[in-house]
Amino acid sequence: MLSVAGEVRVRVVADADMAAAHVKYSGVPGTTDVLTFDLRDDPGAGGPLDTDILVCIDEAHRQAAARGLSVERELLLYVVHGVLHCLGFDDHDEAGHRAMHNEEDRVLAAIGVGRTFAAPAAGEGDR
Repeated sequence: MLSVAGEVRVRVVADADMAAAHVKYSGVPGTTDVLTFDLRDDPGAGGPLDTDILVCIDEAHRQAAARGLSVERELLLYVVHGVLHCLGFDDHDEAGHRAMHNEEDRVLAAIGVGRTFAAPAAGEGDR
């Protein structure tokens, strides 16, 4: 799956708390799905993870309902997404977006959850 050790702490929050954190740490108003805090002394140098991740339960409910997935599966996607940010993945351009989400689906399939970001619509089965 991922060849990395360390600690990842996840806090599940509602829209109001996520929106406050989004403004405070990113300067962006409104809620979001996940915020990642890489707490290593030199994040780009690798080494064991020391990561705090905020995931938004309200956004997970909205996205899961829209895609016919469970909320738990959506939240797991957010956690994997946050870890991948700490491993150097970035989704701020088209190529990075594609690479990150392909890796999310690879990891989730490898642990038996199945593709989630690019999951088929409800009733189509896992592709």
